[in-house]
Amino acid sequence: MTIYTLFATCPRGLETILVQELQQQGCTDISPTDGGASCKGTLAQVYRVNLHSRTASRVLLQLTRTTYRSEDDIYKAAKNLKWQEWFNVNQTFKVKVEGKRANVKSLDFIALKIKDGVCDRFRDQVGERPSIDKSRPDVRIHAFLDERNVSIFIDTSGEALFKRGYRQDTGEAPLRENLAAGLLLLAGYDGSQSFQDPFCGSGTIAIEAAWIALNRAVGLNRRFGFEKLANFDRALWTKLKSEARAQIKDKPQAKISASDNDRAMTRACQENAMTAEVDMFIEINILDAQYTQPNGEKGIVLSNPPYGVRLAEVQALHALYPQLGSWLKQRYAGWTVGMFTGDMEMPKLMRLKPKRKIPLYNGNLDCRLFLFDMVSGSNRAK
Repeated sequence: MTIYTLFATCPRGLETILVQELQQQGCTDISPTDGGASCKGTLAQVYRVNLHSRTASRVLLQLTRTTYRSEDDIYKAAKNLKWQEWFNVNQTFKVKVEGKRANVKSLDFIALKIKDGVCDRFRDQVGERPSIDKSRPDVRIHAFLDERNVSIFIDTSGEALFKRGYRQDTGEAPLRENLAAGLLLLAGYDGSQSFQDPFCGSGTIAIEAAWIALNRAVGLNRRFGFEKLANFDRALWTKLKSEARAQIKDKPQAKISASDNDRAMTRACQENAMTAEVDMFIEINILDAQYTQPNGEKGIVLSNPPYGVRLAEVQALHALYPQLGSWLKQRYAGWTVGMFTGDMEMPKLMRLKPKRKIPLYNGNLDCRLFLFDMVSGSNRAK
């Protein structure tokens, strides 16, 4: 059984959760780094991480790691790989190169050199070259350069893993699905607690909560890059999917509610929940945040409230925060509250003291997940 070196990427700030997920799927030698983790695993682990990881963005399989001094060394490294063991000449491919302190003039030029290496290898072996497809390639090749080393990977995920296949209407600034799931897991949500999102937007956090509560694998409704590779083990993949289906619970243990004061958003939330097959498990309401009521004894409120970009929006939100703070203190004693925002002033203006501030990025936007333990009346920041 071949053991591969893998690298799973994730949104920055979710590395600790990703490591736990890799352990759960049986990976070994796990080593976290900024924006991901390297590990070892068989084909079963490759398939399982793609199918089950709620926070991973991609699972890359390393084909080589070698030192380089010139662009030509990188071309040779690509040409020396037995590409025909991974895909055939009739399939299309695409190369993406990233670097950190890379000693080359241009990463785009390196992508061309790797592409030439792949094509020349095929031409030498089978007499023709495969084609490039930049938008929907059958096979994606990733390379990563640092000062001295180049690593070349084949992408086993295909489309990024946050694309679960349920999002129809994204709304204004959608939260990526794997980031939403990571926020829930960081807040301690495991499906046994009541859950509410009072700023639900198009519903991503509530839908991810429902999938956690149902123990539903996130990759059941989509296709993966590994299905197009030459070593694809269809029997193994069918077995892993049916095992995952057998583990889905009939219904969540506790209530899940989502609300928003924007009718168009709640409609989008409803549609996305239907596509995700969880609309019957999420109570969706059109409501101002501070009119929501707890849907259980103790639970988790987790939200990505709007954060303003224009000054007038920021001022309106800053006027709302103190009201939010008092509403949470009055109604949600005993609950854990998580607010994910790019507004670092939020806790101070809510007059609440967070028990944890977790730095995360929403795309390139520097954000925080503020976690509060709501204690009636005594949680006020002095």
